[in-house]
Amino acid sequence: MTTTHPRQGRPRHTPPSKPGTSAREQILDAARALFVERGIAATSTRMIAERVGIRQASLYYHFATKDDILAELLATSVRPSLEMVKRIQALAPERTSAAAALYAMAVMDVRTLSSTPYNIGTLYLLPEVQAEQFDTFRQERGRLLQSYGTLGTLAAPEDVARGLPAQRIGELLIQLVEVVIQIRRSRAPEETDTDTIASSCLRLCGLAEQAVTAAREEARILLNHLTDTAPHD
Repeated sequence: MTTTHPRQGRPRHTPPSKPGTSAREQILDAARALFVERGIAATSTRMIAERVGIRQASLYYHFATKDDILAELLATSVRPSLEMVKRIQALAPERTSAAAALYAMAVMDVRTLSSTPYNIGTLYLLPEVQAEQFDTFRQERGRLLQSYGTLGTLAAPEDVARGLPAQRIGELLIQLVEVVIQIRRSRAPEETDTDTIASSCLRLCGLAEQAVTAAREEARILLNHLTDTAPHD
């Protein structure tokens, strides 16, 4: 007599890329890599599913479209900075100066952009990201820009603040911070890069070297406090 066994479900094409992580996280990780390696237009949901080792239909359980995946990836590159900005701005009036708050904000933003897997920030300026479905990301980045403009205006000497609208200051500061995206194209950013970029933000606002040094020292105290009081999962 022949013994029959229940037919097993279709196996994965390849083992999970990061055992122990959820399927959703693996999909995002695979998409990051493919979007950066091949570009958005040349990457299909089938390719993403194959990279993870799941069926394409299984991918759709987590994300309805490729654009939904991209939107989530873009959000993860800016939301941590927005959350940190809220904490810095909440503490700054009573704990430190606007210049120190700006330095701390730039440091945290550079660190976020330095640590995003596969340098996802390279996707910011691609034509596809200008589409309407990514309005939320652009609005969130706009809020970050506005925060830079507000702190930059408060930190700048009166003659500088009078000559440059807050919007323009914000545009210049966020572009200066995002230079770390370009640095990552050729090498891994170092902590000295973080300090250089954050200090340059203060110089762009017209602060003299003595004021930059003082703001840096104040910001270190603020950053240590933020680290010690960071919420834990």
